[in-house]
Amino acid sequence: MNTSETLHQLSELKLRGMAMAYQAQLDLPMDQHLEAHEMVAQLTQSELSSRSQERTSYYLKLAKLRIPATPEQVKCSSARNLTKQQLAVLMQGDYIKNGQPVLITGPTGCGKSYLACALAHQACHQGYRTQYYSMTRFIEKITLSKLDGSYLKLLTHLDRTPLIILDDFGIQPIDQNVRLTLLQMLEDRYNRRSIIFTSQLPVAKWHEYLNDPTVADAIMDRLTAKAVRLDLKGESLRKMEA
Repeated sequence: MNTSETLHQLSELKLRGMAMAYQAQLDLPMDQHLEAHEMVAQLTQSELSSRSQERTSYYLKLAKLRIPATPEQVKCSSARNLTKQQLAVLMQGDYIKNGQPVLITGPTGCGKSYLACALAHQACHQGYRTQYYSMTRFIEKITLSKLDGSYLKLLTHLDRTPLIILDDFGIQPIDQNVRLTLLQMLEDRYNRRSIIFTSQLPVAKWHEYLNDPTVADAIMDRLTAKAVRLDLKGESLRKMEA
């Protein structure tokens, strides 16, 4: 048996996980080598694990998360108004499967963006493509797409992304183009795909912030009907860390 040729063929077929597992077997003494059926099972499992890791890394790169947060790093406490059970339920990803919005509110520095990025990290790990936008960048993207004629392409991209994060919603005024884009996006995603909003504004003030009664009614109806709400509390984590 030409093991070098086998390793080369695995690499040619881009079966990197299998190749690494096979090499690990070859490095063991002969009396520790697996039986044929066990070897096949281990090589298959190694390839699946390798592809899952590569997919996660690729999705995280595409997501462009502002904070490299993971679920294990999220601090849960009664003072933050966030329990471990709430976090565990969210990490299961059912809100994505059910197309539910997640609305995270609270004072500045309380960890809203951190939590949103941790949820996005978990989503990427579970195989969901994710896209992070600060509201400033989101507004810029809409404006530019209107100017260069790529607006419909942007809407299609948003619709095809299973999870979108809009961070710092409510900080700056928005115009009619942004309001209508939000409405169209929520209409397209309703009961199909999830979206996470973070905001210093309580949800009760979002209608006033949108500053157009008719459009605001339509947006809030689609946004809050089945939303998961998290109202974080506590002092600024940035100040505590400093």
